[in-house]
This record gives sequence, structure tokens and C-alpha cells, in this order.
Amino acid sequence: MTYILKTNNLTKVFDGVEVVSNVSMNIKKGEIYGFLGPNGAGKTTVMKLVTNLIKPTSGEIEIFGDKLTIKSYEVLKRMGTIIETPVFYDRLTARENLELHCDYMGFYNKVAIDEALSLVNLINIDEKNVKNFSLGMKQRLAIARAIITKPEFLILDEPINGLDPIGIKEMRDLFIMLSREYGISILISSHILSEIEHIADTIGVIKNGMLKREVSMETIRKNNTEYIEIITSDCDKAAFVLDNRINISNFKVLDNRTIRIYDTHKTQNEITKSLILHDIAIDSINKQQSSLEEYFLDIINGGMINE
Repeated sequence: MTYILKTNNLTKVFDGVEVVSNVSMNIKKGEIYGFLGPNGAGKTTVMKLVTNLIKPTSGEIEIFGDKLTIKSYEVLKRMGTIIETPVFYDRLTARENLELHCDYMGFYNKVAIDEALSLVNLINIDEKNVKNFSLGMKQRLAIARAIITKPEFLILDEPINGLDPIGIKEMRDLFIMLSREYGISILISSHILSEIEHIADTIGVIKNGMLKREVSMETIRKNNTEYIEIITSDCDKAAFVLDNRINISNFKVLDNRTIRIYDTHKTQNEITKSLILHDIAIDSINKQQSSLEEYFLDIINGGMINE
């Protein structure tokens, strides 16, 4: 199996505080790797270490099969990045910003500028300076700059910040296309877990600088738990009826309105009928499946997850 990136016990200490601790992550060629964690968990620091913006305190980084060192300059030409807030020359146009980027990357293909702007759907903006762009337009330009040199590896730190729902879907489709059709490997972080769920092949969950889990989305989906969720104004009575009248014991009361039933020997219709017969008002009852968000929160909150 070919890996674009491998880290081995990667550690970074700032002012005596270990912000990244013994992180060993593995990103396969051509896959989309969703990097998840709370604010301050260490995601951006890991990305800065991988792009040589900061140096590790200990541990190793292997990228494109070679060890990353302080003299690894050429590998940067094979990467495209968005890390933290993208910065542009505000008094220049989008095209002029991309031309400058291509110049200092040593990439002399002017056609690529039109291609990149088209891919992120930045059109009819040739006369407009970046200082007049909206946050979403700047984010699109940042993505265009990251992909313009046709990199082998994209590192994207919260790339859909500031985008509206249409823009988020467009970028989701773009990332999938870049991965599937061009074989580009993508390391992407996002607070919008539903988007990561749509596009990721693998996820890594980091908390307090430590990589808590690295698992394929296929495994997560395979082990997703189906449940029936009931919304009712009388949770206590509903719980009593489930336990003592319908003989369902595998359920969980989430709050004063929500119950989740994990028992599969009763159908949704049977449960609905029984609750109504016992004079319990049901606002809604639906069969659902646990999501990446629930998986993520279970890990972050210290829950045990079977794989």
C-alpha cells in the first residue's frame, strides 16, 4: 500500500506544553483523510508540522516516501495548502494573486489560472480587487490557489469556512473529483462533520494533541447502530411503558423529550401502536442511524466504540 504521508510519534512542545503528542497517522495515496478534533486539539499544528512551517520537537514525518527535514524544499512544490486564514494581496485581482503564486512556485502555465478559477466557480471577477471580495469568495480563491499547480497532496484547514450551502456542496464535489479522477490525496479538517462524512475515506480523531482514533469510514458505516428515536412530551411515562408493558429494555432517555430504542425485536409500527394505546402523545417517531457526529462525540467524550 502506498502512503503519501506517514508520521511516527510526532510531538511538538510550545513553552513547555505538549500540544501534539506522539501522533502516528497514515494517509494513503488518493484518499481523502478527514481530520477531526475540538478547537485547540492540535489539528492545525500537525498540518504546520507536515508543511515544514514549524519543526517537530521529536518524531518523524515521511512524505512522498522520503523523510521530511529542514532542507526539504522541493516537496512543497508537490503540495497545495490552506492553513488558518488565507492571506492575499488585497489591492490585486484574483487573477493577479494567482499569477504571483504561480511565479514563486515556479509553475508557468497561465491556462491553469482559468482552470482553477472555473473549478471554484469564481467568474466575472477580473476587474474586482480581492479587498472587495466576500469571505466566501476569498475562501474560493484560497482553494483555487491550493489546487492551481495540480499538487499530489492537498492540506486543507477548514476550507469551507464562510461558504454558503451551495458553495459547500460545490467544494465537496470538487474535492471528491480531485481525489477520484486525479488521484490527489487530501488531508482536510472541518467543523462541519456531515461534510466530512460525505467525502472522507478515512478519519483521524485528535484530542489534547493525541490521535485517539484512525479508522475508515467504511468501518464506521458498517458498525453504525440503527435505532428508533421517539420525541414525546411524556418521556417518563413512555419509558415506563417501553420497559414494563412492551418489554423493551435496550433504550436510552436522552433528555426530557427524546428516547432512543436500540432493541430490534419490535417494529416501529408496533411501538407506535403500543404507546398510543397507553395514551402517550408522540410528536415524532423515526428510524435513524448513528452518524459520524455521534461517533466523533463518543470518542471525544471518552466513550468506548466497537469496531
